[in-house]
Amino acid sequence: MRILITSGGTSEKIDDVRAITNHSSGKLGKAIAESFAKEDVVIDLITTRNAVKPEGKTIHFHLIDSTADLERTLKDLMTVNTYDAVIHSMAVSDFTPESSVTLEDLESAIAKEPADLPKALVDIANERTEKKISSDTDHLVVVLKKNPKIISLIKNLQPKTILVGFKLLVDVPMIELLNVAKASLEKNHADFILANDLAEIRDEKHHGYLINKQHKVKEAHTKTEIAELIKEEVMKLEEVK
Repeated sequence: MRILITSGGTSEKIDDVRAITNHSSGKLGKAIAESFAKEDVVIDLITTRNAVKPEGKTIHFHLIDSTADLERTLKDLMTVNTYDAVIHSMAVSDFTPESSVTLEDLESAIAKEPADLPKALVDIANERTEKKISSDTDHLVVVLKKNPKIISLIKNLQPKTILVGFKLLVDVPMIELLNVAKASLEKNHADFILANDLAEIRDEKHHGYLINKQHKVKEAHTKTEIAELIKEEVMKLEEVK
C-alpha cells in the first residue's frame, strides 16, 4: 500500500525576507503518518521545513514552502506514482501576495482611475528593484490573490484514490461544522472529510468528526485517536475496493 500525505502549513512570500503563514504545526499530519508507518505502508509526505516531522522507515519527505510549491510537488508525485490514498491534512493558504506597495503608491494609483487596479499595483511593485521592501514607510499595502484549491486537483489526477480532506472552522455550532464538511466532501469528490473546530484544539486534545460519503459520522477526541480512526477507515475501504 502506498499513500500520499500533506502536512504542516504553507508560507506565502511578501518579499525575500517576509512571508504570510498560518499556525499549523504539522502535529496531526505527524500522527497520521506514524500511524500508517506502523503498518509498513509506503508514505510520501509533503510537508514544510518548520513542521514537526514523523519518524518511520517507510516515510519519504518532500519539503515545500508555498501553495505553488505544493501544487507542483503534488502533481509531480501523482504523475509518477499511483496512490491507494491521499490524506490532505496540510493547512493551505487561501491567498498569496500579488503585490506590495506603500499607501502613497496606492493612493496615487487610485487617483489615476486605472481600468485594472490590481494590475496597476503589480506594475508599481515590479518597478521596485530591491529584494527586501524598505521599512521606511508607515504603511505597507499587501494585495492578495486567491490560490487554487489543491484538494480539487486530487481526484482529477487519480480518480480511484481514496481521498481524505480536512475542514477547519473556528468556534461554530457542530451542525454548521458538519454541514460545511459535507459540502466540501461532495464538491471535492472526497471519500472522507475530517471536520474540526479550532476552538476545540489544544495540544494533544483535538476534537474531530470523520464523515464518509454516506454522511456517517465517527468522532475522535485526540490527535492520536484521529490518526488511528483515519487509518482504520482508509484501510477498511481499501480492502473492499
